[in-house]
Amino acid sequence: MSMHIEPVVTIDDLAAVPEDGNRYEVIGGELFVSRAPAFIHQIIITRLIASIQSYLDHNPIGVVVTTPGIVFSEVDGVIPDLVYLTHERRKEIVIDERLRGAPELIVEVVSPGAENERRDRIVKRQLYGNYGVREYWTVDTGARSLEIYVLQERALRLAATHTGADVVTTPLLPGWEISIEKLFAP
Repeated sequence: MSMHIEPVVTIDDLAAVPEDGNRYEVIGGELFVSRAPAFIHQIIITRLIASIQSYLDHNPIGVVVTTPGIVFSEVDGVIPDLVYLTHERRKEIVIDERLRGAPELIVEVVSPGAENERRDRIVKRQLYGNYGVREYWTVDTGARSLEIYVLQERALRLAATHTGADVVTTPLLPGWEISIEKLFAP
């Protein structure tokens, strides 16, 4: 009887990947490749980061960045669309100018396609929960919605789905808000 064993990809293996415009991530030793994001994807992330940064300019409690590499372990390294972390957390997890642990908030805009949906809604949600990310947001441009998952007992559980005229808030950023209408404005 023969067995086929898939090779495990590590963070170190990504150093050999050419700079070709794709996004390469490793989750559980499995390689995930994404193409450059769509225009609407970029608009959504730009609006979120501008709104959160404006809040942080007046409430300097942390930092927000786009597409940082996060190394959780040798076989778990991702590049989320947006990350927020407090200054205290930043001191704990930024090592050699790399994020090496869970930030408070991660946001992913879900790209179209079954594999992208599986990666962002299932695989990454489980990964982020296992490593202690406090909130995980998924933005669905097709449904014009934003889902908020909150950490409960090392799992990220759906806490809210925002659509239409809803306003998104989070206890991580007290007093901050953005409307779904503004997020998805033409």
